[in-house]
Amino acid sequence: MMKLSEDKTTDKRFNRMQWRMLFATMIGYTLFYFMRKNFSFAMPGLQQDCGISKSMLGNFLFWGGIVYGLSKFLNGIVGDKVNPRRMLCFGLLACTLVNVAFGFAPLVATSPSSLAWTFGILLVVNQFFQGTGFPPCAKLIAFWIPPKELATKMSVWNTSHSIGGGLVAKICGVIMGLGAIGAANQGVGMWRWCFWSMAVLGFLGLVLMIFWLPGTPKEEGLPDLTGTELGEGRGEVQGEETHNSQLATHNSQLTTHNSSLHMVFLNPVIWMLGVANFTINAVRALIADWGPTMLQEAKGFDPGSTGTVIMLFEFAGIAGMLFAGWATDRFFGGRAPRLCVFLMALTAGLLAAFWFLPAGVAGATALCLGGFCLYGPQALTGVTATNISTKHFAGTSIGFISLFSYVGASVAGKVCGNLAQSFGGWRLPLLVMVATAAVGAVVFLCLWCVRANAYATSGTSPEKGA
Repeated sequence: MMKLSEDKTTDKRFNRMQWRMLFATMIGYTLFYFMRKNFSFAMPGLQQDCGISKSMLGNFLFWGGIVYGLSKFLNGIVGDKVNPRRMLCFGLLACTLVNVAFGFAPLVATSPSSLAWTFGILLVVNQFFQGTGFPPCAKLIAFWIPPKELATKMSVWNTSHSIGGGLVAKICGVIMGLGAIGAANQGVGMWRWCFWSMAVLGFLGLVLMIFWLPGTPKEEGLPDLTGTELGEGRGEVQGEETHNSQLATHNSQLTTHNSSLHMVFLNPVIWMLGVANFTINAVRALIADWGPTMLQEAKGFDPGSTGTVIMLFEFAGIAGMLFAGWATDRFFGGRAPRLCVFLMALTAGLLAAFWFLPAGVAGATALCLGGFCLYGPQALTGVTATNISTKHFAGTSIGFISLFSYVGASVAGKVCGNLAQSFGGWRLPLLVMVATAAVGAVVFLCLWCVRANAYATSGTSPEKGA
């Protein structure tokens, strides 16, 4: 148990609230994920029921991803300054309402073109409000969890991505399968329930968040983490006896424009993490956005089996995140980019194996192992950004590198859709993503010498360590 003070009761309450924060934010973000990734599973029905082409769906994914990245970046800056509980609950409510609207879109549109525009606008609006989900979670995590435990515990938190992705894959896969009336009519009329079912879960989760999600330690009447305050000017860690008397003045200094400029926007490490995130999310977008369609068209899976494979891919990612967080703290001294070099290289090899292996268990196994390797780096870029920028700029730094992430996802969604449409298959899109994963390994290799965190010294740029 982490020791904060001489009062054992305070320490026990802090640790209890820390785990409550972790699991509450995991549930909250999983619900955001439900209401974002359900669109991918509705796409086969939108193509057949509404006549929307792959190219148009690719455009939707492109602009939706761009808006999500911008929203996550801007809301990251806002999230460092506002109440995280209120921000998360507001975003969850907005996404719930938009998902309800998705199902009623055909009642509003009067022609196929207007229906397509309606879906596109709703997707963009949904993606904007989706950007309010991660920043409050990042802020709470940075305020409750010390740097030496961040890789392990934030990797536990990051499993919410895969839990959400896996569960929505299975639920929506079953829903779309219920609408199958022969291979040519899969999912007809059932795509609406991909949105409405997730909206119901979102509303129930909103009620839970209102009553169960804690605020920061200070808002809960507990002391702040020791050892996470930067010394004035030179960047020393303040002692406990000076911490309380200087905290208000010190925090005011840390939130100036020049501090955020130095710690985030002019920090080359943060920029390189952004480039790495571009490659990770580009690869991930192929499976998350186009995976259901690719598995059915290229590998011959039915809707139910497709949902199972994507669910196993996401659950393999959970194991990968937990392993990556534990291994970073245990074997790499908190230096996550070193582990990411190997994981991204393995991801490239396994994606290539997925394509060249026969359809069925062998190919699905290679794909799931790729998920194990890919999701570790995805979790660890946020850990590294938080430790390098410190808890005062966690939302800003993660929002900034997330801008790269969703530009990558948007570009991949559009490029993969267009390539599949133009070349009549999924071989070329997948090989492009194999090359992208290899580039990601090279970017992480360039970050090999980055130190674990910036709490000990902030007066110099956190680029190199002993």
